[in-house]
Amino acid sequence: MPVVVVESPAKAKTINKYLGPGYTVLASYGHVRDLPPKDGSVDPEQDFAMTWEVARDSNKHVKASADALAEDGELILATDPDREGEAISWHLKEALTKRRSIKKGTAVSRVTFNAINKDAVSEAMKHPRDVDMPLVEAYLARRALDYLVGFNLSPVLWRKLPGAKSAGRVQSVCLRLIVEREMEIAAFRAREYWSVKAVLSTPRGQEYEARLPVLAGKKLDRYDIENETQAEMAVQAITSRDLVVKSVEAKPASRNPAPPFMTSTLQQEASRKFGMGARQTMSAAQRLYEAGHITYMRTDGIDMAPEAVQAARDAVSDRFGGEYVPSSPRIYKNKAKNAQEAHECIRPTDMAADAEALKLRDADQRKLYDLIWKRTLACQMESARLERTTVDVGSADGQVELRATGQVVLFDGFLRVYEEGRDDTVVDDDDKRLPQISEGEKADKRDVTPEQHFTQPPPRYTEATLVKKMEELGIGRPSTYASVITTIQDREYVRKDKNRLIPEDKGRLVTAFLTNYFRRYVGYDFTAGLEDELDQVSAGDSDYKAVLARFWRDFSAAIAETSELRITDVLDKINEVLEPHLFPPREDGGDPRQCPVCGEGRLSMRTARSGGAFIGCSNYPDCRYTRAFGPPGAEGDEIGPDGKLLGYDEEEPVTLRKGRFGPYVQKGEPTEEAPKPPRASLPKGWSPEDIDLDKALTLLNLPRPIGPHPEDGELIEAGIGRYGPFVKHGRVYANLSSVEEVFEVGMNRAVELLAQKAARGGRGTAAKPLKELGEHPENGGPVNVMAGRYGPYVKWEKVNATLPKDVEPETVTMELAVELIAEKAAKKGKQAPARKKKAS
Repeated sequence: MPVVVVESPAKAKTINKYLGPGYTVLASYGHVRDLPPKDGSVDPEQDFAMTWEVARDSNKHVKASADALAEDGELILATDPDREGEAISWHLKEALTKRRSIKKGTAVSRVTFNAINKDAVSEAMKHPRDVDMPLVEAYLARRALDYLVGFNLSPVLWRKLPGAKSAGRVQSVCLRLIVEREMEIAAFRAREYWSVKAVLSTPRGQEYEARLPVLAGKKLDRYDIENETQAEMAVQAITSRDLVVKSVEAKPASRNPAPPFMTSTLQQEASRKFGMGARQTMSAAQRLYEAGHITYMRTDGIDMAPEAVQAARDAVSDRFGGEYVPSSPRIYKNKAKNAQEAHECIRPTDMAADAEALKLRDADQRKLYDLIWKRTLACQMESARLERTTVDVGSADGQVELRATGQVVLFDGFLRVYEEGRDDTVVDDDDKRLPQISEGEKADKRDVTPEQHFTQPPPRYTEATLVKKMEELGIGRPSTYASVITTIQDREYVRKDKNRLIPEDKGRLVTAFLTNYFRRYVGYDFTAGLEDELDQVSAGDSDYKAVLARFWRDFSAAIAETSELRITDVLDKINEVLEPHLFPPREDGGDPRQCPVCGEGRLSMRTARSGGAFIGCSNYPDCRYTRAFGPPGAEGDEIGPDGKLLGYDEEEPVTLRKGRFGPYVQKGEPTEEAPKPPRASLPKGWSPEDIDLDKALTLLNLPRPIGPHPEDGELIEAGIGRYGPFVKHGRVYANLSSVEEVFEVGMNRAVELLAQKAARGGRGTAAKPLKELGEHPENGGPVNVMAGRYGPYVKWEKVNATLPKDVEPETVTMELAVELIAEKAAKKGKQAPARKKKAS
């Protein structure tokens, strides 16, 4: 029977249900081959030949397909309907051909379906085709480009910027967006301005709010009221005049629904409404797709199949009535730059089934499905009909005019189901409701209030706004947004705080380096232009090797130019680029780079081996001044390469340092006599900012002696080890509940804890035998029956032999024990160890 191969076992299970017993459905478990991470996997000298390797985990899946093909001569490749899916089909076909599982007479075809339901799968099987080679070549070009950039640019970073981990064709451009936004925020200077609002009342006592747009007969711009004095004068101008409603204008308006979801808009909306990251969103969507609940979730398309449009209209009519269904279906067209091979939008496969009907247990899947279902129905619903009202209130002399705006929803339309989220949280005045107001009536002043404002810096990116920006610029593709944003966080170039993306020191340095020495390759237009060329390859209009050749010619030259760069030159350049951020002008007009300690050295950026950056004095080591990377007063207390000096003990410097495994304190410096001076790691929960000399010495003096044990006089100590705080007596260790208890625990409490641990047979106490059999008859040494984690066993010297299941410990004899020991020793390939002779 034909062998059908899909990516995942979940998808295979669903499809098998639809195809029935006449097919063998197997999973490839993703890409079966990849470029090995070593030099030469893409060889520009050999016309960009690519060396592929079947991943170790994929061997068994390829073998399963090969074994199935041995019984049947037909292979149907049913991987996802996008560039990646086409590539997986091609890889599998190539790998099976190499194994000679695909022979001359083997029928190989490709089918695609946008949804995993019976109709879509059955229809797809009726229309097989060949593997789409232009799509595969677009994948090969992208994969080669990513390899050539990452494999050639990352080593340059390692050599020139200690601590930098990698660079990538798209990830470095994405990082640049975040870093440049942070620099905009740092350079931002707030501007003060004021506004005036009044609470007015109708003759019927109903209140409404109005703002001041006209003062002294002149229309006000945003910054015209600059300070409190001017604001108070404006308030006085309003309060000293009688106000009358000059005009009331009501205009009909309408709001249309948002288009159905594509990958980027789904990620944005899930971030806005649920705080879900791009990877989390795509993971939940993948599971919904594999279960057959939604259409394919990696798409740039917003068009919907005609039958799906009709199903959505029917579902709206059934649930909300015919007045909510527009007279003709809504048609949506792509607006995204560089729209990839068009697929249908992301929508439910069954419009009538809401999240409750599907009984989804996973919270992420339930929320995401509900979002997709509501957006899809809303996109085929009537517009919301509104009435927008503008009321102008003014004085008789025309010197003061106030304006109130509001709206009334006459028919909710699609708003009954769904409203798109916003990236900002500012409430629009137009959303407010107004009471009944008539032209010519008096407006009583209840309250007139001046409000102070300051201009705000541009907000940091969230994952939603970053995806939106990447989409606008044409950088990356829907299938890559999640992995790119995850990568820059995994590399510790960016951290996420309260859903906002903030660049770390490493991210700033990498961006500064790349924008100076590889500016073209982190350029937004260049990256988007490269995506255009890849789209031309996928359409069959361009040769992918020609695209690679053009790129490699200039890129390899740029790499070669950096070979002569010295690290000091690189740091000088980065200092120059980041100078406005690191060394802003001083209020006294002095040199912002003058060392505040020695007064002679100049401050500059330096990198530590750990990869962090800090500001240090050029007079090092005579002057050891350091401060955090960033402008003066930046948060944090950066630790320099020689640590942060806390003070002295017995004339030895005590320093706080950074190590591979976190911060630690050290007393003294390494010498030939003592290459490893006393050190102590900071316990969990202790912040480096809170460490002073006393706390450091407390840690360095551990373990703390408590006193001699009352029974044997051996010393009891308290300390902090790999497994946390403890008390120790001989070889017996007992855990303490907190680090603080290490410094407080007394003799009585310590003895009690140790006794409890010994009674439980804890670490360091000898386990008691279940049965003692005596000395080994041939080699000597005690033979005992012991209790183990996996059942009772016989122990002699270093040989442990498990008892047969039908043998009770108390029935074991010496003869049986010797036999079991001999068998176990033989299995290990060793003779039973000879008895050790006692020293004469």
